[in-house]
Amino acid sequence: MQRVVLEQSLGFVATVTPDGRPNLSPKGTTTVWDEHHLMFADIASPGTVENLASNPSVEINVVDPIVRKGYRFKGIASTHTSGVMFDRGLAILRARGFTTKPERVRSIVVIEITKAAPLVSPTYDDGATEQTVSERWLRHHTELHSFPR
Repeated sequence: MQRVVLEQSLGFVATVTPDGRPNLSPKGTTTVWDEHHLMFADIASPGTVENLASNPSVEINVVDPIVRKGYRFKGIASTHTSGVMFDRGLAILRARGFTTKPERVRSIVVIEITKAAPLVSPTYDDGATEQTVSERWLRHHTELHSFPR
C-alpha cells in the first residue's frame, strides 16, 4: 500500500460539507506519514479543510491509472497550521521531492488510517493480467497523445 501511495502521490480526498453534501478533491501531495497515517499539504484546499473542521472523517483513494489498481483509505484527519506536526510534514514533503514552496503550504493534514482496502478495476474480472491491462492503457495514452490538438 505504501509503495502505491509513494509512487502515485495523487490522492482523491472525499469529505462531507457541513450541510451533508459530498466533496471530492484531488491532492497532489498525498504521501505516507508513517505506517498508520497518510498526509497531504493544504496548498489550495480551503473547502476540504473547512469540511474536515466540522467532520474529520475522510476517505482517500489512490490508484495507479496504468495498472488500474490502488487502495481506499478511510480515517480521521487532523489539520496542523504550525508546530512540530506542521514542520514534520514539510520535512517529509521535502525529503520525498515535492517542490512546493513551504510558504504556500497553509496546513498539513494528517490522516489516521482506520481502514484500508484494495481497489481493483473490473477489467480484471475477465482474467486479464496486470501486464495486459498495463499494455492496453499505455497504448491508449500513447494514441491519445499522438493526435494533433
